[in-house]
Amino acid sequence: MKVIVFNGSPAAAGSNTNVIAEAFLNGARRAGAETETIFLIKKNIGHCQGCFSCWFKTPGKCVLQDDMQGLLDLYNSADLVCFATPIYTWNMTAALKNFVDRLAPLKCPVIVSNHDNFDLADSVAKNQRFMVISNCGFPGNNNFETMKVVFASCNPVLEIYRNCGKLLKSKDEKIRSVVDDYLNYVEQAGYEMVKYNNVTSDTKAGLQKELMSIPEYVKYLGM
Repeated sequence: MKVIVFNGSPAAAGSNTNVIAEAFLNGARRAGAETETIFLIKKNIGHCQGCFSCWFKTPGKCVLQDDMQGLLDLYNSADLVCFATPIYTWNMTAALKNFVDRLAPLKCPVIVSNHDNFDLADSVAKNQRFMVISNCGFPGNNNFETMKVVFASCNPVLEIYRNCGKLLKSKDEKIRSVVDDYLNYVEQAGYEMVKYNNVTSDTKAGLQKELMSIPEYVKYLGM
């Protein structure tokens, strides 16, 4: 199995999002998967022009000459695609949204319907699965609601949403112990997803564990 993380954080390898993603990939590698992380902020990806040439004039090929063609090849090679991003104003970052927009060449101009939900057909049938990793610097889970609705369209097999994200790189020993315990669950999720194509209920519960109470976290932020 090949697992590729497309990380939309502007902080790239230094991001809190990458802390979670790397733990997941560690577990995936332990189960025998081939893994790769793409930091989208480091790629030359222009904005979709909405010209639809990739559907009608040059099917599957965008008119823009940038890094996206190579990224499409990587995307197509993955068995499990992971969209990873921090929350920026209720949603994914601009870097990830731009990448998702540029996936248009993978579709074709044939409208399909599933229980009155309309979409475009894939140009080539795929058996890929999708997942989401996202963290937010705020407490609570309300900041992920938009993300959940957006990514519902790809029917993700796993969604890892981490509030209180500022704790993920804390040097405080007490906090570090709690974070490491959480990341062990993330790593186990990566292992289980590759090994068994699913994540156990115990692991899912661990992914949702509280890192710090809201009053403590607000005090920790100094806000």
